[in-house]
Amino acid sequence: MTKGVGGSTFERELADLRPWERRAAPIGAQERLERLERARALMATIGADALLVRGGPSLRYFTGVTWGQSERMVAMILPRLGEPVMICPAFERATLEASLQIEARPHLWEEHEDPCALTASVLAERGVGVLALDPELPFFIYDGLRRAAPGLSPIGGGPVVDGCRRVKSAAELGLLAQAKAMTLEVHRRAARALAAGVTTGQVARFIDAAHRALGADGGSSFCAVQFGEATQFPHGVPGEQTLEQGDLVLIDTGCQVHGYNSDITRTYVFGQPTAHHRRVWEIERSAQQAAFDAVRPGALCEAIDAAARRVLEAAGLGPGYRLPGLPHRTGHGVGLSVHEAPYLVRGDTTPLSPGMCFSNEPMIVVPGAFGVRLEDHFHVTDDGAAWFTQPSPSIDEPFG
Repeated sequence: MTKGVGGSTFERELADLRPWERRAAPIGAQERLERLERARALMATIGADALLVRGGPSLRYFTGVTWGQSERMVAMILPRLGEPVMICPAFERATLEASLQIEARPHLWEEHEDPCALTASVLAERGVGVLALDPELPFFIYDGLRRAAPGLSPIGGGPVVDGCRRVKSAAELGLLAQAKAMTLEVHRRAARALAAGVTTGQVARFIDAAHRALGADGGSSFCAVQFGEATQFPHGVPGEQTLEQGDLVLIDTGCQVHGYNSDITRTYVFGQPTAHHRRVWEIERSAQQAAFDAVRPGALCEAIDAAARRVLEAAGLGPGYRLPGLPHRTGHGVGLSVHEAPYLVRGDTTPLSPGMCFSNEPMIVVPGAFGVRLEDHFHVTDDGAAWFTQPSPSIDEPFG
């Protein structure tokens, strides 16, 4: 039996969990002010008079407001000069004020009123001619603004929003590190609790309960559990699977800590690995390490993807996205969104900078057989990269 896999129960592992002790500090008021000033400086470089950020991760980044996207418009207008403005439904004012962590003037709209018309009037009062739009702004808001303010010049706000969010502060790195450490602990315990006859649903429910027990925001933010041949599908297949001796196990899961995400995958065998399992697992581990070793400030994102693919191609896999091989990018940015810019993929020529954070997951898919994905995250440092979580050392001892 693979070391660290099996021998316990879900009940025993869950009973042994306690809230995480080494808790990272949340983002402070001073850091939010610095983010606003950084955004204003970036707005100047693209000629924007103001930035519009709608409910979602970017609104949380700048204001602390944990408002998801919905049909009701909640947004921040950040002028290049002057105080921020919040657009909000009138009946939600108390909720807004309870979570707002910056000084901002609320402008409220009633249910029968048009929030885009209200936004247009606020922009006109402040003399905004060029408005930078949140990259995740939905079309219905863009269309409403176009009709309410036909003289407005909208431009893409990606250089501002992504330009702020892509480089993480020390506080952000601390929150990310905690989330990832918690998820790796959940992975270890899930592996120990596996037994023949366990279903993928049982494992996913345990993982959610374990994340909750450790104090993650609302349990698992996602969880994909695959056994046997189902591991060949990067994001799984519908329906329950039942674990059998000799099955490959692939678990991809994560959580949030003050909104900051983990996203870790482990692949190992319930029982004894075959020679085929072992060979593919070792190639995967080498590709992951090659991607990590290629990281340095100034290197292009696409170069990291290329480094992983060279290992795969040397082993006779691929080339490109051809299978057996790697069917997707090597990694993605991570922060308040589990997937965010920039990306470790061919064509992304963003230069790496200290503080950028990425997944590293050059999955190998063998059609008709199985897949192996090892996913850990790193952040760029002044002279290379640093792991948030130590990679899986071997297929025989996946957790060391």
